[in-house]
Amino acid sequence: MRRAAIDLAAFNLTGFLVALGAGLLIGIERERRKGSGPQRALAGVRTFTLAAFSGALTQSLGQPVLVLLGALFIVALNLIAYWRSREDDPGVTTELALFFTYLIGITAMLQPALAAGLAAVVTILLAARSVLHSFSVTLLSEAELRDALVLCGAVLIVLPLLPDAALPWLADINPRRLWLLAVLFMLLESGGYLALRLAGPTLGLALSGLAAGFISSTATIASFGTRSRAHPELMRACVAGGLFSSVATVVQLAMVVAAVHAPVLKDFSAGLLLALLAVLGAAWLGLRSDGLPAAQKPASRVFNLWHAVGFALLMSIATAVLSGAEARFGALAVPIGAMLGGFFDAHASAASALALTANGTYPLSNALLPILLAVTSNTASKLAVAAFAGGPRYALRLAPGLLALLLALWLPWLLG
Repeated sequence: MRRAAIDLAAFNLTGFLVALGAGLLIGIERERRKGSGPQRALAGVRTFTLAAFSGALTQSLGQPVLVLLGALFIVALNLIAYWRSREDDPGVTTELALFFTYLIGITAMLQPALAAGLAAVVTILLAARSVLHSFSVTLLSEAELRDALVLCGAVLIVLPLLPDAALPWLADINPRRLWLLAVLFMLLESGGYLALRLAGPTLGLALSGLAAGFISSTATIASFGTRSRAHPELMRACVAGGLFSSVATVVQLAMVVAAVHAPVLKDFSAGLLLALLAVLGAAWLGLRSDGLPAAQKPASRVFNLWHAVGFALLMSIATAVLSGAEARFGALAVPIGAMLGGFFDAHASAASALALTANGTYPLSNALLPILLAVTSNTASKLAVAAFAGGPRYALRLAPGLLALLLALWLPWLLG
């Protein structure tokens, strides 16, 4: 009795059930594409189920040679199916799927959860044949594919190889952080491109601008400037997207103040609310303007690599220069330091000033001034970047909305 219990425990019922489910799942999908008559495919639902069961059984017997023989037998069946095909271009998808199903059967006896997941993924890939073919051949252009490969290389090859340390011969610039800025710019441009294709310029660029603004409003404005320079007909949509990215700036500023030193939020809430309403109004007016094109498929590249690298270099050099200036001014001045730091990142500068207020180094009564100066310099930085990336016309169209935000933010403090 005890021996029977041990044998039952050794019998991996779960593995066999997973192998059965995997074979049926993949086999049903292949059966629907098997066809009929002399030209029908060799393998259908029964063949795939038996292949999965064969893999599970050979693995359960614990004989590696038997597992290998089973694999060779599946390969031989696939060769027969390929040779007997009378199509001009028979393809090998079903044959590869049959061999992979055998491997899934083996995996089911070792890691049932992994095998079940692999079976689902394989079935989805097989069922999505038409969608994947249409995407690869019809929807995806050669330029888009090339840019996607460049982006993958930038993230997966170049980024890990760069040293993550400040180099004295590079003005103490960290090469990895420099390249991260370039990658961020490329990702933001790619997001805007995808939004433009999926939702059109009226809604797509606005939504992508709002989302990307939470990463970097300055980089978002620069990426939209690059797009507007390449496609002047998208100028209004790009300006609206850039203004929507500044909505994220105001929201993030409120979050930073609340997180670092909440008491300041009481005096700052009126300015934040007015600024939010001002930039939302300006962005909405730009979005509702007449003359926005309705094209769904832009003809430009997904992103411009040299613009991305140039933006990263510009920001890194500016940061190095401003850091040196701030170190020279020393503690004179939290406002001057916040203003200098704001050229690169208003939120980081505001957080630094608020931290000094929170620990008592800087008086609470003056806490708003460094924040306002940081946002002011950051707005100047956005306009400079806009002119650099999109040209004076893009910057001039962006300026009223950004200045309205700035004025609304300053107004309660000036009146108070």
